[in-house]
Amino acid sequence: MKMDSKFSYVPQFLQWVLNVLLTLLALVLSVFLVRETYTIYQLFFTSDGPPPIELLESILNFFLYFEFIALIIKYFEARFHFPLRYLIYIGITAIVRLIIVDHKNPMDTILYSGAILIMVVTLFIADPRKKSGG
Repeated sequence: MKMDSKFSYVPQFLQWVLNVLLTLLALVLSVFLVRETYTIYQLFFTSDGPPPIELLESILNFFLYFEFIALIIKYFEARFHFPLRYLIYIGITAIVRLIIVDHKNPMDTILYSGAILIMVVTLFIADPRKKSGG
């Protein structure tokens, strides 16, 4: 028993370190989010119009930053727990971005689409809000 009480501060200290680092990460991601917003603004108001692929890539990057910041917020709201569905949302957005940016190989695109389908099915299965039959 003495050993347990001797090191009881370790998880609390590590939790504190994690919270501080996640807060710093959220601040850095916020800076990147503002930078991406400025990039989207520049793409929209160029004289020859925005290149569609670059604009779409910037918008998806914006949503990735936004989702990571939302995930960190949910982590603190859920009392230091990452909800699974937010991680899946981020994965889906990242794969959609990958399909848009790198769509030269049709087989890769089909595999990426299959991965999105698996994640959507996982969301459906793991949804705690769905009603149980009965």
